[in-house]
Formats: sequence, C-alpha cells, structure tokens
Amino acid sequence: MKKENTSTRLKTIIKDRGLKQIDILNKALPFCQKYGVKMNKSDISQYVSGKNEPGQDKLYILGKALNVSEAWLMGYDVPMKRHNNNRTTEETSLKIIQYYEQLNDIGKNEATKRVEELTYIQKYIDNVPGNQNSLDVRSEATEEKFNSKVTTMMSENDPRYVDAAHSIDGASKEDMQFDEDIMNDENF
Repeated sequence: MKKENTSTRLKTIIKDRGLKQIDILNKALPFCQKYGVKMNKSDISQYVSGKNEPGQDKLYILGKALNVSEAWLMGYDVPMKRHNNNRTTEETSLKIIQYYEQLNDIGKNEATKRVEELTYIQKYIDNVPGNQNSLDVRSEATEEKFNSKVTTMMSENDPRYVDAAHSIDGASKEDMQFDEDIMNDENF
C-alpha cells in the first residue's frame, strides 16, 4: 500500500542524512554515467518539491545512489533497505572507473596492462564454474608477449634478474647491495 510519495521520501533522506539536493545528484552521477541516464539539479529539485515523479530509469538511479529500495522511494510501505548482494563489487568498480578516468592516455594504457597481467596469476582469478574468466578476453598475441617477457626476465642470463639469495653468477655488487637495502628497509 502506498503511504507517501517520492517527494516525502527524498525529504526524509535529506533530513536524516544531512544531505543537500546537490549531494543526491553527486551520489547519482556515477550511476547515471554507468547506465547512460541523464539527471540534473532541476530533476532533483522537482522530485523533492513534488512537481514531478522520477521515471523508472531515474528512480533506479536514485535507489542505487541512496542505497534504498525503489519501492520505498516511491512511497510504498516496504522496508527502506535495498536488497543488493553485489553492492561492494559495484562500488569498487565505480571507484576504479573514477580513478581510470583521471589518467591520461599513457596512464590508461599502463593501468590496462597491469590489470591484464593480474589475470595471469591464478590466485587473482575467479574459477567459478559457468563464469567466463579473464582468459577469454586476453588476446593470444598479448599472452605470448607476456609469457616471453616473463621467460626473458627469469632467464639466469638476464642481468636484471637477481634472486634474493644472490646465487646467480654475474650479479653485480650494486645489484646485491640494492637487494640487501630493500630487504633491510623497514618501510618497504
């Protein structure tokens, strides 16, 4: 049964959480970007004043942004709490996107390479039956290039490769001292 309306519920959230209308918009903007929904200050103002009710797409965005049930936000007599088991993953994804968007092209390329490299390390890959894992999105050329790089770096003939025990013949005193300094650095 409908008890209130969206205006009343938004006013409740504003009061209880100490928010301003612009705060609601700022919380909604990452979701707007993710789902391709346009929302502005005027929209929020009209919803709070009761002049307009949000459509389904904007109601969904507001529910996600405020972490409340859309039905509750519409004024129905249902629990306020949003049922979303994937919230942490979604928030993390949004943070990653926000960090990524701050990078220039060189930084974006580097970030993409680093994330891709994590997909080569078994402990970072979800092996849930039925889920496609990141191996499906990697190109064969990239995989070959990565494997070649690892093989080269781990070659005992490569002067860049010095193991912690310094058992490789030919390791320079500088390389050994560098490794020793890192091992003794309390902040590392």
